[in-house]
Amino acid sequence: MDKITVHIKADVNPTESEEKVKKAIGNMFGSVDIRTQDTPNAKIMTAESKGLEALTKIYNILRRERIRDAARTALLHGLDRRSVSFCLNKQVAFAGHVSFSQEEAESPLGPIRVKIECDNPREVIHWLTSKE
Repeated sequence: MDKITVHIKADVNPTESEEKVKKAIGNMFGSVDIRTQDTPNAKIMTAESKGLEALTKIYNILRRERIRDAARTALLHGLDRRSVSFCLNKQVAFAGHVSFSQEEAESPLGPIRVKIECDNPREVIHWLTSKE
């Protein structure tokens, strides 16, 4: 597979624990280097990782929970020419599960926003969601 860059972003609201948001991100993407930036309304955590290794945890969870068809639908919805974008429910991620969500509507604390950039995002979606 070609070069892949995974961009991760999550807001940390004043009522949330930074450590819990870090754990939610770690549960989905492993040990990525998370940076925190202060803004007037919230803190923003960002991370970036290269290669399929950053997606291995999600790959395994999709198989364990048998939600590959639903994942394929959500990922295809966010497909662009050279990227795929999607949101994960932060609270569900903290518990070690995957739940795709809309930008804000389905995740009251805000989602974990993910953008995977690569030359062939359909190939990444196929790898993540194939039944093989």
